[in-house]
Amino acid sequence: MRFPHLDREIPASGGETIYESARRGGVRIVGACGGRGSCGTCMVRVVAGKMDRRHGTKWVRACQLRPRSDCVLELAPRSTAPVVRSVEAGTGAESLEIAPAVVSRDVAVPQASLSDPRADADRLLGALAPLPVDRLDLSAARRLPQMLHRERGSLRARLRGSELIGVAATGSPALGLAVDLGTSNAAAFLVDLERGSCLASLGIENPQVAWGADVISRINHAIGSPEAAAELRTAAVAAINALAHDLCRAVHAKTEDIVDLVVCGNTAMQHLLLGLPVRQLGRAPFVAAVREALEVKARDLGLAICPGAYVHLAPTIGGFVGGDHVTALLATEDRWAKTTTSVVMDIGTNTEVSLYHRGELVSASCPSGPALEGGHISCGMRAAEGAIERVALRDGEIVIKVIGGTEPVGLCGSGVLDALATLRRCGAVSERGRIVAHHPLVREDHGKRAALLAPGVAFTQEDVRAVQLAKAAIRTCTEMLLEQAGIEAASIERFIIAGAFGAYLDVQSGVAIGLFPDLPAARFAQVGNAAGAGVRQMLASTHARRRAAQLACRCRYLELSTLPGFQKSFLNRIGFDPIHAARNPS
Repeated sequence: MRFPHLDREIPASGGETIYESARRGGVRIVGACGGRGSCGTCMVRVVAGKMDRRHGTKWVRACQLRPRSDCVLELAPRSTAPVVRSVEAGTGAESLEIAPAVVSRDVAVPQASLSDPRADADRLLGALAPLPVDRLDLSAARRLPQMLHRERGSLRARLRGSELIGVAATGSPALGLAVDLGTSNAAAFLVDLERGSCLASLGIENPQVAWGADVISRINHAIGSPEAAAELRTAAVAAINALAHDLCRAVHAKTEDIVDLVVCGNTAMQHLLLGLPVRQLGRAPFVAAVREALEVKARDLGLAICPGAYVHLAPTIGGFVGGDHVTALLATEDRWAKTTTSVVMDIGTNTEVSLYHRGELVSASCPSGPALEGGHISCGMRAAEGAIERVALRDGEIVIKVIGGTEPVGLCGSGVLDALATLRRCGAVSERGRIVAHHPLVREDHGKRAALLAPGVAFTQEDVRAVQLAKAAIRTCTEMLLEQAGIEAASIERFIIAGAFGAYLDVQSGVAIGLFPDLPAARFAQVGNAAGAGVRQMLASTHARRRAAQLACRCRYLELSTLPGFQKSFLNRIGFDPIHAARNPS
């Protein structure tokens, strides 16, 4: 299969769809459902070649066609648009509390002689005295003789508690890597463990999206066979290795200088990375294999950093409320702990919500799906060039803002939210969520209505429904937590919105469609990637790791599906409030 615009050729195996071959060959094709044929987002055009069915010259779904000869393919612009938004890191300005799990000590090791024939390791441990070292990592032992000879006895010892995990040249940097392994994106932060500064940061798309944009799609794929689970684990490992490599290259360091790594993610992401079984996690009562923090050797996971280094996996709370929410709570504690009532919401494909009320923390999650991040949306795309990120109504006309200032090719998450809020305000969408016929913005093709936002970019009835389901799930989650505490939304003093999507959304648009309660604007706080901030704290400080463990134990997990009023509340939240009843928060 040849992709001229990418200057790429990949082999196609017999029986594979275009989508499957592209996934195997590393060619990105947007496919929110993971190639199961249910979303219609994996559009390609067959320029030349034979397929197993008629396709014409129009855009067709890559998951429904199998090549029967060499072929030339064109990808939809939404699959190839370069990402513009990058993860924020606080690089340079951020100063982290330093109490690292790994410390470095420069030592001079005496040469062996007939009068001192002690083993290399014994002489090194003697030079480290009085530090209590009682364990020696095998990889460090293997490297030690060569390093002693090359560096003439001057070494930097990497110590993790009482274990010697590595040796390096004197003066080598001691770096740590903090990773927020999200369902849609993976963000990594390279930290100087001696100075407490974030040197560089990078965000990439989680390659697991090729098997589905949502957690359940990936769980279903993983339980299909051991090979399927290995595919997902390998993809996560490859993402972390790529981030480590690129970040180290950016600061002229080596990946072996990374001596500590901390990962947070939702429960499913952490399970898939570790190769833990996920069958029980995808079925009621949604039980994790492990809840506590775990520490494993990086090499056991296939991670290409200091071979003796450990990976610390953040503790989880329960169900799908995972380590990423624990780190978000850790990073925002100074905002919510001083109030009587606060909400911490991390919006994503899986949305986690915690209610803090009179000293008690209660947490829940809801499968909001990828719609609010542009997935399962007919013209949805990631936040890249050509994505509509803002939609407004001015003098009765739709006004859009496009990332990169180019021609629009699709909608990213913030644009999806704005689009529905704007269509609702101008009356193009009814209280029940129906696109209104004969509205100036509405077009109808073969009985299907859509609101035209820009040439080639429309918001369909299916898109409206997808967002309705997502916002109803999230709002119901919030309402159920409030109901369990016996309070009303008006009692919320601080509503903290976390997550990469949460950093860019328009809160007023969220209020307009019923995603958020109608509170004064001053009560909302958009904190961006709080999980990333929390995982950086955990990387830099063992005190922060202990605090994260305390918060995870302190949170009481609430399984929404067990509550008698859940279904009724969800159904009540699918529709929209009357336009005249909504107000802009002030």
